[in-house]
Amino acid sequence: MSAPFVGGRYLGKKDPKHDPRTYHLGRVLAVRLPAVPAERDWSQNVPYQMWGNDRFGCCAFAAHAALVATWTKAAQGLVMLSTETVLQNYALVTGFVPATGANDDGTILLDELNAWRREGLHRPGQTLDYLTAYGAIVPTEVQSIKRGIAFLGGVLAGVQVPQGFLDLPLGEAWDWDAISDHTPAGGHAIALVGYNPDGVFFNTWGARTFMPWATFTRISDEAYGLLSRQNWLGVPGTAPTGEDFDALLAEVRAA
Repeated sequence: MSAPFVGGRYLGKKDPKHDPRTYHLGRVLAVRLPAVPAERDWSQNVPYQMWGNDRFGCCAFAAHAALVATWTKAAQGLVMLSTETVLQNYALVTGFVPATGANDDGTILLDELNAWRREGLHRPGQTLDYLTAYGAIVPTEVQSIKRGIAFLGGVLAGVQVPQGFLDLPLGEAWDWDAISDHTPAGGHAIALVGYNPDGVFFNTWGARTFMPWATFTRISDEAYGLLSRQNWLGVPGTAPTGEDFDALLAEVRAA
């Protein structure tokens, strides 16, 4: 089993895979969207769960479940994926076997995103969840990360976790300067769902957690802005922030 495990917490993000065809969303967001608010937090009172990440390296799909919950709570009505559905999605993309735990080898985020967009991921009910579009954001471009959270409801990020963060209680802030053990433990996928001037709020292992910007830019090795017509638009067809979703989508596809 390649997914590192410490005290009821698995990692499970493989090294980034780069594709020159991937949209560079940061540039589009900077041109197309208004000025970034000083703070925006979509994560308040969202009932995040562990989603099996205490038993398997399914962090990428726990992040998907966290984003769906965050988006739908803000836009239309909370949709919660079950742990079984999260593990089913992990199996769909990677070949993981939920019944035995075989092939628990983690996930390349770009593979997850392409499967989510093309084939769809499982969700409650009879429909599949299709991602409308996605684009890469340079993790050190904090303003672009903020825009992705503020106007699109969240960002999928990959980080390289130091051992010291795995030793913290769940929900305690991830601050590089507050730990002594910076030994690399492995890659991890997290859903960025809020921010303020000091840092970013994210879900990991079922806990809403905070990380200073200096820590995030230090440990993050990939980030993606996500456009989800299915989850981010309300019944009238508008997003909670009121931005023109179709115009933004057109800009992304033209980039």
